[in-house]
Amino acid sequence: MLSDLRFRLRALFDRSRMERELDDELRFHLERETEKHMRAGLPHAEAERLAQVTFGGMSRIKDDTRDSRGVIGIEVFQQDLRYAWRGLRSRPGFAIAVVLTLGLGIGANTAMFGIVDRLLFRPPAHLSTPDRVHRVFARYVWDGKERAEGSFAYTRFLDFSRLTRSFDRIAAATTRRLPVGSGAEAREMNVAPVSATLFDFFDARPALGRYFAPDEDRTPAGAPVAVLGYGFWQSRYGGRADVLGKSLHVGDAVYTIVGVAPEGFVGVTEEAAPAVFLPITAFASSRNRTYFQNYSWTWHDVVARRKPDASVAEASRDLSAAFAQSWELERQLEPSLPSAAKVNARAEAMPVLQSRGPEVGRDAKVVTWVMGVAFIVLLVACANVANLLLARAVSRRREIALRLALGVTRRRLLQQLLTESLLLAALGGIAGLAAAQWGGQALRALFLRTEDASAVMTDGRTLAFAALITLAVALLTGLAPAIHGIRGDVADSLKSGRREGTYRRSRLRSSLLLFQSAFSVVLLIGAGLFVRSLANVRALRLGYDLEPLVYVEAKPRGVNLSVAQANALAERIIEVAEATPGIRSASLAISVPFYSSEGRGAPFVPGRDSLHKLGRFTLQAGSAKYFQTLGTRIMRGRGISDADHATSAPVIVINEAMANAIWPGEDALGKQMRIGSDTNPYMTVVGVVENMRGRQLTGDAEFWYYLPIKQYLARFGSLYPYAFVRVSGRAEDYVETLRRRLQPLMPGESYVSAVPMRSLVSPRQRSWEFGATMFVAFGALALVLAAIGLYSVIAYAVAQRTHELGVRIALGAGLADVIRMIVGQGVAFAAAGVAIGSVIALWAGKWVEPLLFSQKVRDPLIYLAVAVALLIVALVATLRPALRATRVDPTVALRAD
Repeated sequence: MLSDLRFRLRALFDRSRMERELDDELRFHLERETEKHMRAGLPHAEAERLAQVTFGGMSRIKDDTRDSRGVIGIEVFQQDLRYAWRGLRSRPGFAIAVVLTLGLGIGANTAMFGIVDRLLFRPPAHLSTPDRVHRVFARYVWDGKERAEGSFAYTRFLDFSRLTRSFDRIAAATTRRLPVGSGAEAREMNVAPVSATLFDFFDARPALGRYFAPDEDRTPAGAPVAVLGYGFWQSRYGGRADVLGKSLHVGDAVYTIVGVAPEGFVGVTEEAAPAVFLPITAFASSRNRTYFQNYSWTWHDVVARRKPDASVAEASRDLSAAFAQSWELERQLEPSLPSAAKVNARAEAMPVLQSRGPEVGRDAKVVTWVMGVAFIVLLVACANVANLLLARAVSRRREIALRLALGVTRRRLLQQLLTESLLLAALGGIAGLAAAQWGGQALRALFLRTEDASAVMTDGRTLAFAALITLAVALLTGLAPAIHGIRGDVADSLKSGRREGTYRRSRLRSSLLLFQSAFSVVLLIGAGLFVRSLANVRALRLGYDLEPLVYVEAKPRGVNLSVAQANALAERIIEVAEATPGIRSASLAISVPFYSSEGRGAPFVPGRDSLHKLGRFTLQAGSAKYFQTLGTRIMRGRGISDADHATSAPVIVINEAMANAIWPGEDALGKQMRIGSDTNPYMTVVGVVENMRGRQLTGDAEFWYYLPIKQYLARFGSLYPYAFVRVSGRAEDYVETLRRRLQPLMPGESYVSAVPMRSLVSPRQRSWEFGATMFVAFGALALVLAAIGLYSVIAYAVAQRTHELGVRIALGAGLADVIRMIVGQGVAFAAAGVAIGSVIALWAGKWVEPLLFSQKVRDPLIYLAVAVALLIVALVATLRPALRATRVDPTVALRAD
C-alpha cells in the first residue's frame, strides 16, 4: 500500500519525470519489436510500421497508463485551474471586480461568525466535556411575575452540592472588580473568586506552580492563596518563575501566590480575563462572616457537570428538587417566605454560556441580527457576481459552441466553468480573510474579551467557516452561469454572430437584479431605523450633563476611620478637586447612576398608601453644589444649599416623575414625607428637579429623591462617599490628573479611582451604536453592489440591443426617446426592488422593533428616503449606458452581422 501511495504521489508531484520514463519505456519496447521484424527480413521502415500497428497507437497507451495512475482527476483539475487563471489574467478588470465583491461579502460573514461563535457557541477555553457542563438557573414566581436568576447565595451552592445526584462536579464562581497591588500602583482589575472544584472542569495544567486545593477552600475562611491569570503574570511580573511564594494585595487582604493559570484560561467568566483567581471562601469571609449560614447574599454563579449517564432533563429535575428543598431550608430562617410550591420554585441546567440564556441580552440579539444582515450582503454579492458571470458566459457562447462542435462534452465544459468559479471564490475568500483579519478587529474588540479577540488566521473554527462559505459561494455564483453557458443549440450559437441573444434571454439576470435591489432596500431601511434609534438614544436627556462629569471614589483598604475622620477625608477630597486647574465644581454624593444606588424603599406620605406599588424609589444625597455640578435642572423651588446642615429643618428634593406620581395635579412644594421608617421625622419638599435615569435607558421614568448629605449622614451614618467633578473640557483628559492629586490624601493602603461618567453609559448604548454602524455599512455596501449590478444589466442590454437601437434611430427615434427608454428600464427595476424590499422590511420589522429605542418600524420618512435614494442610484447607474446608446451609429448597427 505504501508503494502504491508513493507511486501516486510521484505521478502527482513529479509528472514530468514520469512522462520521460514512460516515453523511454515505450521507445524501448517499440525498438525491440522493430528489431524482431527486421530479423525476419523486413526493411526498417516497414518493420517500424508493423511494430506500431502491433502496439495499437502510442497515444492510446500513454492515456491508458496515465489513467492507471489514479490521479487523472487531479491532473484535469490542475489543467482547468491553469486555463481559468490564464483567462482571468487576460481580463484583470473583471477578475478584480469579482474578487473584491466576493471578498467583501465573505469577509463580513467571517468577521461576524467569529463574534457570534464566541458569544453563543464556543465553550470556555480548555473546558473538558463542554456538552455536559451547565450553568444553573433558578425560576420562581414573585409578585405575579416569573423570575429567572443565575446568582446564588453560597449556602444555596452548598445545598445544590449536597442534595443533587445527577452531577459529578459542582462549582461556584464569580468575577469582581477589586484593587490589585499596593499603594499608588493599585489598580482595579477583574478578580475571580472560585471554588477549588472549578479547576476540575478543565483540561488545563497550571503554567507554573499549582491550583489551590479543596482544603484551602473550606468554610468558614479559606486560605489566603492566589493563582495568577496568565496575562497578568506576563504584564506585571514579566513571566518570571520566582513569583511563587510572593505576596499580592488583592482587595482588603494579602494573598500568597501558589500558581499561574495556563494561557487562555478564564474559567467560566464572559468578562475580561481575571488577573487573579482566589478561593471563594477566602474572598467571602472577608466580606461577610456569616455568608455560609444564610441566604441573604446572592452573589455568584453555579456551574455543574452532568454524569455521563444523566440527561439534561434528568439533571434539571434533580436541580428543581434540590432547589425546592433548599427553599424550604431558607424558610426555616425566614418564616415569612412563601413555600416553594406556592412560588413554583424550580431550577434548570442551562448552557454554560450566559449569552445563550435563559434571557438573551440585547448585545447578543443585535449581533445575531447583524450576522443575518452580513449573510444578506453575501447573497447580494453572489447575485452581483452571478450576473457578471452570466454576461461573460453569453459573450463566450460562440467559443463554447465551437468547443462542443469539436467534440468536448458538456459535462467537461461544465466542470471547467465551475473550476473558474471556484478559483474566483477562492481568491475572494483570501481577500475576505484579509478583510476579516484587519477590518473586523474593531468589531471583535468591541464585543469580545481581549483574549478572545484572536486573529482570524489562527482560529481553526473561523477558517473552517470561511472555507465552507467560500465553497458555497463558488456553487451559488458559478452553477447557474455555467449551465446557462453550455445549454442551447450549437448551430444557432455558431451562426449568431455578435448578437448573442435577445433580451428575453436575460430573465435570470433581471431576477438577480431584483433580488439585489429588494434586499438593498431591506438593509437600508434597517440602517435608517437603527440610525434614528441611535439618535434617539443620544438625544435622551439623562437628567445630568454626561460629557464633562468624572466620578471619584475613595477605596478604603485595611483602615478604620472614625465618623469625623471619614467626613474630614470627604471634605478634603472636594477641596483638592476644586483647587485642581480646569475643575469647575465638585460635590459629594452617596451613589453614582448606572454604577451604584441607595434604596430606602418607598416614602411614607400622609394620605397616600401603598406607594411601593408605584415602582422603585432611589435615594441620592449630595452637598450644596450637587445639582450645579451634575447640570441637573431645577424645575421648581430650590436645590440643596449650605444652610441644609445636620441640625437644620429636614428637607428633601424630588424629581418630576415622583412628584406627579404621588401628588398628581398638585404642587409638591411644601408637601411632607418620611424616608426609611414612618417613625422618622417629616421632611419638607423644597424643590422639584428634572427626571434622572440611573438604572436603565429604557422603560418608565425613575423615581429619585435627594437629601442634603449632612442630614443623610446624621441620620443614616458615615461612609466613604463618592465625589462628582465637573471639568471644563473632556472628562477623559482629567482622570489621571485627579487621581494623582487625590491619591496622597488616602490613608494606608487605600486608593482613589477617577472614572468618566461617559464610560458608564456608553456600554448601555453599545447595541444601538453597533446596530446603526453595521446596518449603515452593510446597507451602503449592498447599495453599491446593487448599483453595479444594475449598471451591468443595463449596459449588457444596450450592447445586446445595438441592432434594435440602430433601427429605431434610423426610423426617426429621438435621442431623448432612447435615453428615456434605457433609463426607464433601470428605474423600473429599482421601483420593483423598492416595492418588494419594503414589503419584506415590514414583515421582518416585528422582530427588529424590540431592539430599537423609541423608534417605530413603520416610519414613512425612512421608507421614502430609501426609495428616493435607490431611485437616484438607479438613475445614475443607467445614465451612462443610456448615453452610450445615443451614440450608436445606425449605419454601423444595421451592417453588424
